[in-house]
Amino acid sequence: MDPAIVRELDTPRLRALRAELRPYDEDRVLEQTSRLRGLGLAPDLVAALLTQARLADRATAKFGTAADDLLFTAEGLEQATRPQLAQRHARRFVEAGVLTVWDLGCGIGSDALSLAAAGLEVVAVDSDPGVLAVAAANLAPWPGARTVLGDVAEVDPGSDAVWFDPARRTVGHADVAGRTRRSSRLEDLSPSWDHVQTVAALAPAAGAKLGPSFPHAALPAGSEAQWASFHGELLECVVWWGAAVRCPGPTAAVHTPDGWEVLTGPAGPGLPLARAGDVPGWLYEPDRAVLRAGLAPRLRELLPDAATDDTGGYAVSHVAADVTWARRWRVLEVLPLRTTPLRAWARSVGVGPLTVKRRGPGPDPERLRRDLRLTGDVEATVVVASLGGRTRVLHVEPG
Repeated sequence: MDPAIVRELDTPRLRALRAELRPYDEDRVLEQTSRLRGLGLAPDLVAALLTQARLADRATAKFGTAADDLLFTAEGLEQATRPQLAQRHARRFVEAGVLTVWDLGCGIGSDALSLAAAGLEVVAVDSDPGVLAVAAANLAPWPGARTVLGDVAEVDPGSDAVWFDPARRTVGHADVAGRTRRSSRLEDLSPSWDHVQTVAALAPAAGAKLGPSFPHAALPAGSEAQWASFHGELLECVVWWGAAVRCPGPTAAVHTPDGWEVLTGPAGPGLPLARAGDVPGWLYEPDRAVLRAGLAPRLRELLPDAATDDTGGYAVSHVAADVTWARRWRVLEVLPLRTTPLRAWARSVGVGPLTVKRRGPGPDPERLRRDLRLTGDVEATVVVASLGGRTRVLHVEPG
């Protein structure tokens, strides 16, 4: 985006016009374009106004009513940290006792906004002039925040705290919409993972927002990796250094109806099932953040007889307990993973819509549904799990 256009979009007149364009209506684009051109606005500014109205509508799901006052880029909105998570990041730095945080790779400024709102001085750095102009507009209400155009790999934060949000896109590879393909590999980070670790190790407190597939083996000694999920969606893994570390090693943060619940290790191994058919009446499906952190065996603290499946993705127990970070299912039947008996079961129950859940290796859900030739109207859920060395299909219902 052209920084000059961003500055115009940030004027009171154009902010008022953007508000008039909402809610965005694709069917009225020609009408709105004609009206805006009639006000003397240049074509590129008209296009930018309509784009901002469209993005603000989309951003409401992530930012709520705050989206009304922010500017966006399409890619920046996609990568922006949810406010609920950004506020948790900011709280870490406040509790670490730092005064200034350098946001290296600030994007449209979603994390920088929470840092500034928490009372911290913020230096937001980005190498894209247009994106930085958007961040500057969003941060304008906060006098303690400033923006700097520069290569984040060359910026020296001195003795201040550091927040990294490395680019995770593979140059030269685009999706069907023309956007650079998102990568989950540490080797594709920009700045590099080695650079992030070097700078973070020298800072009094540091954090780096990474993808949920971050490998445990890559966690630096003494650091903390926290996987976080919001409304059941696994969103990020943040690695923390220095005074920002609360519990070294893997941890998980799960948003529940009562707020955030944090799980820490260590977690012992689950108990193997004695026999493939030895399945108690309840199955527990841990939150994905808990699974990625390797903390699913913590279920044994709440369910003394809990036994995990062979992949560690599910646990079974004779106890029906309320676990805020795991969904409970009642096991109705245990079936073999063979087409003929499964087809007979589906016919007897009258199954039509079938949800197939699995963790780790297993049949392709679409192919399984096709092979079963489902013709009924009863909705059913099955879980494919490896129990005692044999793959079984568990017919379950919410518990």
